[in-house]
Amino acid sequence: MLEVRVRWVLAVVVVVANIVGGLVVLLFATFVVPDPPLHDPEHVHLVNAIAFFGYPVVAGPVALLAGLWLWRPVVSLVRGGGMPDRAQGRAVLLGPLRLTFLVGALWGVGAAGWAALDVVLFTARLAVKTGLTCLLGAATTCTIVYLLSERLLRPAAALVLAAERPRRFRLPGVTTRVMLAWALGTAIPVFGLICVAVAALAAPDIDVTQLAITILGLGGVAIAVGMYVTYMATRAIADPIKSVRTGMAQVERGDLGAEVAVYDASEVGQLQAGFNHMVAGLRENERLRDLFGRHVGEEVAGLALERGDIELGGETREVAVLFVDLTGSTRLADTRGPDEVVGLLNRFFGVVVAVVARHGGWINKFEGDAALAIFGAPTELEDSAGGALGAARELAVRLRAEVPTLDAGIGVSAGPVVAGYIGAEQRFEYTVIGDPVNEAARLSDLAKTSPERVLASGTVVELAHLAESDEWEFGRSVTLRGRSRPTRLGAPRQPMPPKAPLVPEPAPAPDAEGPRRVRFPRPLRPFRRGGRVLLGALVLAKAAKSAKPGGVEPREEPSQGDA
Repeated sequence: MLEVRVRWVLAVVVVVANIVGGLVVLLFATFVVPDPPLHDPEHVHLVNAIAFFGYPVVAGPVALLAGLWLWRPVVSLVRGGGMPDRAQGRAVLLGPLRLTFLVGALWGVGAAGWAALDVVLFTARLAVKTGLTCLLGAATTCTIVYLLSERLLRPAAALVLAAERPRRFRLPGVTTRVMLAWALGTAIPVFGLICVAVAALAAPDIDVTQLAITILGLGGVAIAVGMYVTYMATRAIADPIKSVRTGMAQVERGDLGAEVAVYDASEVGQLQAGFNHMVAGLRENERLRDLFGRHVGEEVAGLALERGDIELGGETREVAVLFVDLTGSTRLADTRGPDEVVGLLNRFFGVVVAVVARHGGWINKFEGDAALAIFGAPTELEDSAGGALGAARELAVRLRAEVPTLDAGIGVSAGPVVAGYIGAEQRFEYTVIGDPVNEAARLSDLAKTSPERVLASGTVVELAHLAESDEWEFGRSVTLRGRSRPTRLGAPRQPMPPKAPLVPEPAPAPDAEGPRRVRFPRPLRPFRRGGRVLLGALVLAKAAKSAKPGGVEPREEPSQGDA
């Protein structure tokens, strides 16, 4: 279809444009511009009519042969497709201009020959009339040919400009198109009026009716042709701008796959190509941001992009830490192939990442067969301790269900850490450093021998909200390897079923006051046990008082145990 469009539609356009130009010449010469005084008007009209209609018989084959030679690279490109070479690219982009020059040259030769014929056979004033009317027809024809051929060759131009930037070609731009529209719609009719005025001054005996008809004809042509040509010129500029506007709307909606076809080699084509390069840059930035977020975590990536300049150092934050470590990783690598080990590790870490993200945490790093998750940094978390404990309970269940061939220990701790950028100016990372990290790692080692494979410190259980802390029970206190203080252990009361994907709820209005849960500190178990003993002693004392006559109770010194 593109070959048909290039080969035949353009031929029809050229023929129609020449017919329109010929009608302009015929109307101007017959009805608009008056004839100078002639001795034999009928003989003059017959000779000029033979010259007018006979020239296309000679110029037609010449134009056909020149057009076929001119369009050979264009036809070969649209027929074969593929990557256009430089000759084909120039033939397509310069095609409308070359075709316009070809048509203008043929019209120029015809005007010169017609004027010379009238000078030789008749008078110079008649030669001026015929020459000027031919130039008016030539301007009309050339303008129509350029505007329509440029519009019809847009698909072929898009093929060329997709492979080569339009800045390598200097073609008529927006200013030239507007000037062509002005020339055809305004300058040519006004020039015709000037010619009529000059003729009226040179020949005062011109009939007033003939002069009025001339002015009306030129005015009507100016209105009709000017409107059409202006519409074509503005469409040639507005269509590319509209396509860019549509692409910008797609980008505004978040669609970075937007792309506009570049079919113009002028300034407007530069605008189209610039939009495509801008969107390509946005896609590249988004791809880098996505890769950056996958490498360091979305939270850290967002923090780095928000702050801009990164400074080494950190700040003290209260966070919860979850450490998960595989059991028997050395034996796993010895008994299985590398590809199988990598596949198992990816499945294992996939579960870890999904569970941690669901509970509001962030994977700080992968350490071979272990993972460190942080809750409460770099973004604040309302219940970081509860999120870490809930993630630990769910993670233990899901790892057994989804990766049954692997076994892992999970440790949870909480406390103050230094969170920030650690390293050198050339290479650094966002991480947390503090005693809770070491404690969580030691708890994960110890958890490999516990039934549930999950252990937490008493500190993190005490810090969690009641909804989560009630799911845990305290055990014995142990001194972990490398630590001087004992750690009170906590373990889940029962396994946690895997959570369904959470549906985000609408946030309450800023002025809405919902029910607020107040968490009171839980008393330590020794004081609970002492309270029960004291309560029992009071009950016994009351019973003894009621049994004595007179109701007088003897004083007793409290024992050391009761105190």
